[in-house]
Amino acid sequence: MHLYGIAHCDTIKKARLWLTQHQQDYRFHDYKKEGVAVSLLSTWAEQTGWEKLLNRSGTTWRKLPEDIRAGITDPAAAFVLMAKHTSLIKRPVLVHRDRVIVGFDEAVYTALFLDQCRQT
Repeated sequence: MHLYGIAHCDTIKKARLWLTQHQQDYRFHDYKKEGVAVSLLSTWAEQTGWEKLLNRSGTTWRKLPEDIRAGITDPAAAFVLMAKHTSLIKRPVLVHRDRVIVGFDEAVYTALFLDQCRQT
């Protein structure tokens, strides 16, 4: 299992705490230190849609020039921009088995791991 995000993000901290408290092993990938490949964003978007991955509510998005924001109309443009400005990727992204979960919602995490317990 991989958890992707930015270490200082409050939502990441909540997700990491939840995973630790529920004894779930994971590898943390920090976008700021390790970057993120366009191909990985594309793979995630196959499940989530590219719009869900793009954080349009944060300060990084608001600070971009209007012409750049207006040019993000398709996945390719969004992925290139997200790879360049990793703060534009919604956080966290949890990849567990064949599932990609964007954002932290305790109920979603609980359901995911309850389903896992039922399948094993």
